[in-house]
Amino acid sequence: MEFDQHTVVLLSWPEDAPELPRDAADRLRDAHLAHQAGLVERGLVLAAGPFLDPDDDRLRGFAVLAVDRAAARELYGNDPAVRAGRLVVRVMSWLVPQGNVRFGGVPIPRSMLEMAAGD
Repeated sequence: MEFDQHTVVLLSWPEDAPELPRDAADRLRDAHLAHQAGLVERGLVLAAGPFLDPDDDRLRGFAVLAVDRAAARELYGNDPAVRAGRLVVRVMSWLVPQGNVRFGGVPIPRSMLEMAAGD
């Protein structure tokens, strides 16, 4: 059997995440979303999104990338939320039977306002 190899990034809250005022946290979340959308637009991220009701509340989101692990680590190391210490990145390779997973070119929101508007 042949396999496709993808790079997966898990984003989680660190135990020592800095507390931020609401407006600063909102700006940082929008900066994170804009960074993520930029990676999608460049064709580097194939799929990404937040988790809802995870068993572990520290888990925040998941992304599948079309780059190797080192490149994924560098790309997400530049995420504003990661640089601010609000998210931690875990990178791994993911094997699936060849052709089992397909990704479509669907845009993702660049901000919470855009997400709420459904644009």
